[in-house]
Amino acid sequence: MINLSIKPVSLMENNKPRTLPLAAWAGLAPGNYESAGKRLSGKTRKGNQTLRSGLTQSAHVASRSRTYLAAQYRRIATRRGKKRATMAVAHSILVIAYHVIQRQEPYRELGAQYFDQQRPEATAKRLVKRLETLGYQVSVQPQDASAAA
Repeated sequence: MINLSIKPVSLMENNKPRTLPLAAWAGLAPGNYESAGKRLSGKTRKGNQTLRSGLTQSAHVASRSRTYLAAQYRRIATRRGKKRATMAVAHSILVIAYHVIQRQEPYRELGAQYFDQQRPEATAKRLVKRLETLGYQVSVQPQDASAAA
C-alpha cells in the first residue's frame, strides 16, 4: 500500500496542490451536491482506480485496528453506514499521507480514545443512557486521584 499511495502523492507534491484536489483526483472527495435547499446524493467520482482501491482496502484494515482511524470509522458507521465510513477513512488516510510527505514529519497517532477524550461528559452521558435503556440504574461520580493511581 505504501508504494501505491506515495507515488501519486509525491507526483502531486511538486505542484503544491491542496488536499481537496488530491482527494478529488483519487475519487475520494466528499460530495456536496445541494439543490433547492435539499441535500442530494453525494456520490464520489471514479478517480484513480488503483489508488482508490488501495486506500479503500487500507480503510477496511484500519477499521479493525485500535487506532484513531478505527474510532473514526465506528463513529461514522453508526450514523451513516459502513460504506460511507470506509470512504471517509480512505479520504483521511490520503490526507494523512499527503501531510506526512509535505511536512516531512512522522505520523502522530491520536489513539482510539481520541473522540472520547474530546468530550468526556458527552461520552459518560451516552454510556449511562445506553445502560439505562438496558434496564440498569446508574449513577456516575468522578474517580478520586488517589484511587486512579
